[in-house]
Amino acid sequence: MSYAVKEIFKTLQGEGAQMGRAAVFCRFAGCNLWSGREADRASSVCIFCDTDFVGMDGTRGGRFADAEALAAAIDAEWAGSSQHRYVVLTGGEPLLQVDDVLVDALHARGFEVGVETNGTQPAPSGLDWICVSPKADADLVLRTGHELKLVYPQEKALPGRFEHLAFEHFFLQPMDSPTAAANLEAAIAYCTDNPRWRLSLQSHKMIGIR
Repeated sequence: MSYAVKEIFKTLQGEGAQMGRAAVFCRFAGCNLWSGREADRASSVCIFCDTDFVGMDGTRGGRFADAEALAAAIDAEWAGSSQHRYVVLTGGEPLLQVDDVLVDALHARGFEVGVETNGTQPAPSGLDWICVSPKADADLVLRTGHELKLVYPQEKALPGRFEHLAFEHFFLQPMDSPTAAANLEAAIAYCTDNPRWRLSLQSHKMIGIR
């Protein structure tokens, strides 16, 4: 199959359990919970997304004919040590496109493969890191993984709904919005009173990297 990719870039992971780790981010175009158009935001399942995943016009984005072509582009973007290679497949919603063939092609090039997903789509086998970020009342298909990262607060996605799931890490991440300061204060208070949850901050925004 071919893959529609918004952008590919190397940076440091800014959030969650892998924060600070060098990674190539491969952002897939498209999502099943929001079209990406502002006109549709208010009527979408996810109304707070801060990511541009529309089209294929970002840095090194485009349509890749097959898994080998996309894996080669990710490999070229890494352009560094042959050790500790890490790629984050994100979006949009990457699991609309990511398949076993792509995961295998990335493993063949020495990459540890992580995915950041809203959890509404099944995951291919072989992923090394699964981060699920639930959105509103969307049904979760992925109910196990390495990291559950909940943007907080969401009226239709309260933490208690997820804490029984089989994840290794549970993070609350304050929603980046006009009420960001209040959201941060609320997340701190919740994590303080509910120590199963840890605070995740978008450190990449704080230090000015992608």
